[in-house]
Amino acid sequence: MELNLSKEDAAFRDEVRSFIAENYPQEMRVANPETDLTKEQSLLWHRILHKKGWIAPLWPKEYGGPGWSIIQRYLWEQETALAGALPPLAFSITMVGPVIYTFGNAAQKQKFLPRILSGDDWWCQGYSEPGSGSDLASVRCKAVRDGDHYVINGHKTWTTLAQHADWIFCLVRTDPAAKPQSGISFLLIDMKTPGISVRPIITIDGSHEINDVFFEDVRVPAENLIGEESKGWTYAKFLLGNERTSMAQTGRSKRYLKQLKKVAASEIRVDDPSASDFARDIARVEIDLMALEATEFRMISQMERGKDPGAAASLLKIRGTEIMQRVRDLSHRAIGHYGMALREHPASDNIFVPGPDYAHTVTEKYLNTRKLSIYGGSNEIQRNIIAKAVLGL
Repeated sequence: MELNLSKEDAAFRDEVRSFIAENYPQEMRVANPETDLTKEQSLLWHRILHKKGWIAPLWPKEYGGPGWSIIQRYLWEQETALAGALPPLAFSITMVGPVIYTFGNAAQKQKFLPRILSGDDWWCQGYSEPGSGSDLASVRCKAVRDGDHYVINGHKTWTTLAQHADWIFCLVRTDPAAKPQSGISFLLIDMKTPGISVRPIITIDGSHEINDVFFEDVRVPAENLIGEESKGWTYAKFLLGNERTSMAQTGRSKRYLKQLKKVAASEIRVDDPSASDFARDIARVEIDLMALEATEFRMISQMERGKDPGAAASLLKIRGTEIMQRVRDLSHRAIGHYGMALREHPASDNIFVPGPDYAHTVTEKYLNTRKLSIYGGSNEIQRNIIAKAVLGL
């Protein structure tokens, strides 16, 4: 399925394809870039894009964005996903950056935005807590004003890449007497501040991607408060809207679906009794992916006319994550007994990895994608949002 592009947009797409092919670092072309690359390796593409002026497609030109149209931003996301390029860190570029330039003051914009663009500061997200996942209004991490500082005590969990982060943006409770959504503030916290400790959480696929973060009498300058005290719920919803809109990931799913078809053709014989059922399952997920892409096109068209998709963005999050999980499940089924192996280390000349090249890391990716329907607000919560805000139930 293709958008009906103008000559200008078609030329832009061709430019993007050529730029990626010619400039994406070879050492980043690994099977699992999200977990196999060091922080410095991950920043190679970031710095190339920053030099080009393409690091922040969503940002207005006045803050360092490229000034692209909505269609061009969509084309960029699609082409980078289809090429298998690791996107810049979303916590920095897609999440906290837009919050700062939308709700931050002049000093905050001047301090933080240039370092986000350059990659000098990496950010992580301090939202979830034990007992406060999709129900973010129940966060308990406490911030008490003490002169020119807030004193933070509490515990954040599932904090992705906190082990590498320079800063964390946090939802903290500044007014415990207020209604849950009304007593939350949005704070920017330097991860080097005394009293912060990070403990790794090893996930089911064997990788260290997420962490617990503990705050013990952490003093944060009050100047790091975004907007008004106890108005953080507004900023948090704005951030999550940006995150969920980008979760359709149709380009990424199309790339993985293409890989799945190749694996199935190699591993499943035509005379296998399960072959027809498997082919039907692939056809179903491909049809669902085409339907998701059509929905995405409709939302892009609405946004081009100045209409915010609002809660409807939750549709993209639900279907996008479910389709990705199904593609990964089918890939895992297709490789058969090779799927019993769990690769604990990046493949190298000194490490034996059983099975053909295309079977490497499939199990890890299958296990890792179990999280997709949970993070960014669980799909169950997204259905509630759609029921109330879109269907009026």
